Amino acid sequence: MNPQPRAPRAEYQRGPVTFRGTEVPPTTTDQRLLDSTGPTDWLHTDPWRVLRIQSEFVEGFGALAGLGPAVSVFGSARTAEATPAYELAVEVGKRLAEAGYAVITGGGPGIMSAANRGAAAGNGRSVGLGIELPFEQGLNEWVDLGVHFRYFFARKTMFVKYASGFVVFPGGFGTLDELFEALTLVQTGKVTSFPVILVGRDYWGGLVDWLRARAVERGTVSEKDLLLFDVVDTPDEIIAILASSDGPKSPNSFRAKENQ
Repeated sequence: MNPQPRAPRAEYQRGPVTFRGTEVPPTTTDQRLLDSTGPTDWLHTDPWRVLRIQSEFVEGFGALAGLGPAVSVFGSARTAEATPAYELAVEVGKRLAEAGYAVITGGGPGIMSAANRGAAAGNGRSVGLGIELPFEQGLNEWVDLGVHFRYFFARKTMFVKYASGFVVFPGGFGTLDELFEALTLVQTGKVTSFPVILVGRDYWGGLVDWLRARAVERGTVSEKDLLLFDVVDTPDEIIAILASSDGPKSPNSFRAKENQ
């Protein structure tokens, strides 16, 4: 007799290992690393974690070293298909691939899946950098080259090291985290000639207004810090900015476009 198909089960990815059903662990590797409560046996295991962390860097470097020019694309995992943002991300991924860039995403659903899908449609390299999370279901189907990480900081290094710039679609806390980390690296000179492009004036306009009206006004950031990124609406604008090795081209691209 042919066995009956199994019902869908919870799935969990930890590095190269997949867990399903009752094998799904209750905590993540990052959570255990950062947890300072409970038994003190972590004092004896942390040195061994260094080797695991080292292996993530080695695996990531080995997989991506020959990638060539690439752009990291970020955005919400909650963006549904057939929405304007999803369709725009597909088009941007395709245009990036046609321009000779590999497309790097977090490998998940939503905007990430859309950008990977576009890269595949443009016959480009579609890369996904997955992360161990309790609610993620592995890499999306459009990823051709995937690397799974346990630790956020190792994964973040790969997003920056192998990209020529960031393209940031509307997103939540994770997207904002990547955005402001990239801006901090540019602001402090840790990376140079690194365009950071926000897609969607209607979404990002409030943040830009707040930065100008609150952060600049109170001196927590400088006016010139607002020149570290561009805000755009179209794939043409993205490609034009990335074509320049000097990063953002206009000192007030958001306001300049808004006032046209």
